[in-house]
Amino acid sequence: MRRALALAALIAASTAGAAYAEHWTKYVDSDNGVAWSYDSDYTYKDKATGRVVIMQAISKGTLGPSAPGKPDGVGSVVAIDCAKKNLISVSSYSPSKPLAVADSWRSDTPKKADGHENEALVGAVCTGIDKLPVK
Repeated sequence: MRRALALAALIAASTAGAAYAEHWTKYVDSDNGVAWSYDSDYTYKDKATGRVVIMQAISKGTLGPSAPGKPDGVGSVVAIDCAKKNLISVSSYSPSKPLAVADSWRSDTPKKADGHENEALVGAVCTGIDKLPVK
C-alpha cells in the first residue's frame, strides 16, 4: 500500500504541471558548467527504511532543472542512508525515459555515496533530516 501511495504521489507530482510548485535547491556545481539540484518539495524520509528520498536534476546553462515529463528534465530519484553515507538509485528520468519507480527499490543493494556530487548531495540533504516529513 505504501508503495502504491508513493508511486501515486510521484505520478501526481509529475503530471500536475503549473499546479505543482517545484523548489529546486542547487547543491553542487560540477565540471563543464553542469549543476546538480534537488527538489526540496519532493524530499522526505521513507518510513519503512529511514532513508531520505530525493529527486535530483542536472542542468547546464538555461536548461532545467525541471520535473519529469518536461522537455529538459534529466535526473533521478535516490534514497540516502545519512548515517552510513550510502544510497540506492530508485529511478531515473530523461526526455526519452519517463520516471518509473520499481516496487522493489527498498531491497536493492546500496552503494557508497562517493564522488564529489554524491558527497555534496549527502551533505545537503542530511543536515535537515529531522525536519523532513515522514512518508
